[in-house]
Amino acid sequence: MEGKIFRALAAVALTATWACRAAQAPGPTEETHEAHTAPPPGAVWEGDAFTFHRIREGIYHAVGTGNLTVGSNSAVIVNEDDVLLVDSHMTPAASWALLEELKSITEKPVRYVVNTHFHFDHVHGNQTFGDDVEIIGHEFTRDQIVSGASNSGRAWDMFVGGLPERIRDTEAKLQAAVDATDADAQREIQRELTILKHYQDATHAVVPTPPTLTLTKRVKLFRGGREIQLLFFGRGHTGGDIVVYLPDDKVLVSGDLLTNGLSYMGNGYLNEWADTLEHLKSLDFDVVLPGHGAAFEDREKIDHFQAYLRDLWAKIVAKHEAGVSVEEASATIDMTNHGELHEHRRPRRPPPRRRARLRSSGRKGAVAHSRATRRA
Repeated sequence: MEGKIFRALAAVALTATWACRAAQAPGPTEETHEAHTAPPPGAVWEGDAFTFHRIREGIYHAVGTGNLTVGSNSAVIVNEDDVLLVDSHMTPAASWALLEELKSITEKPVRYVVNTHFHFDHVHGNQTFGDDVEIIGHEFTRDQIVSGASNSGRAWDMFVGGLPERIRDTEAKLQAAVDATDADAQREIQRELTILKHYQDATHAVVPTPPTLTLTKRVKLFRGGREIQLLFFGRGHTGGDIVVYLPDDKVLVSGDLLTNGLSYMGNGYLNEWADTLEHLKSLDFDVVLPGHGAAFEDREKIDHFQAYLRDLWAKIVAKHEAGVSVEEASATIDMTNHGELHEHRRPRRPPPRRRARLRSSGRKGAVAHSRATRRA
C-alpha cells in the first residue's frame, strides 16, 4: 500500500521541497581518469570560487561564492598525510576549481573523495580525480550513476534542459538594460549571463564517474590520529545516503539527508526518511555540515524536519485515500503549519546569483571521507 501511494504521489513531495540543480552530461563510464592538469571547459571565474570556513583544526566547509556554479557544498579534512573531500560538486570545472583553491589551505594530496549520494550536484566532479584517488560511495550510489540516473530525470530536465531558455531570458534582460542605459543593471546582468554560459560549457564536459569503492552499512577510516566513520542508516533523501561522522571532532557531515532547511525530495523515501534521521540522534556531534546551506549547531532541526516529513506523508496518504488526483493534491496540501521550515521552500528556478547566496550565507561548515568494498 505504502509503495503504491508513494509512486502515485511522488509529485506531491516535489512541490513541497527545493528543486535540485542539474548538469548535462554524456552517459556514465566505468573507466578511471587522469587528474586534470589544465582547466576543463567552463572553469572560468573572477575572484574566489569557494569560501573555506574553518570548523575545526584541519576541517573546513567549502561553500560556493557564486562566482562559479558549483552546486553543493563540500567538506575538506586535512589529515596527517593526505586530504579527504566530501562530494565533488556538479561539474569537472567546479571540482577543478576546488582543487586549485584548496592549495591556499594545504599542499597535501587529495587521496579520498566520498559521494554522500548520487545526485549530479554532488558527484559530477568525480572525473577530475586521478587513479591515485579512491572515490567512495554506497552501493546504491554506484548503481545509480552507472545506470545513468545522475544525469536524467525531472530535475535534470528542469535545470539542464532549461539552461538555453535561461540564457535567452538573461540576454533579453541585458538588452533591456542597454536600451534603458542602466549601466549598473548592465554590469550585474552581464555577470549573471557570463556565469550561466560558463556553467553550460561545464555541463557538456561531464562524464558521470561512479565510486571505485563501495559500502552497504558502515566503514571506519583511520588517517593519522583521526577516526572517520562513513555510516548508512537507511533510505531517506535517496536510497543510499551516507553521512560522515568525526567522533573526536564532534562533527557530522550530513549531505542532503539533513540540510539547513528543506531537502529536495524528488528521489526521497518519505515514509522512511524520518526513521532514518532518528539514528543521527545517537551520535555525539555539536556541528552539522550540510550539503546545502550554512553549518549549524541546533540539533532540534532533526526533530523539526522529522515532524515535517511525517506530517507531509500523512497528508499525502489522506489525499490518496480520498481519491484526490496527484495534481489536486499537489495544489492543496498545506504545510504552512511548519512555520520557518516551510519558508525555506524555494522557487523552482531561482536566479543563479540568488541561489548562490542562499547556499553561502550564514555560519560556517565542513568535512569528511573514507573507504570500503573495492570495485574494479
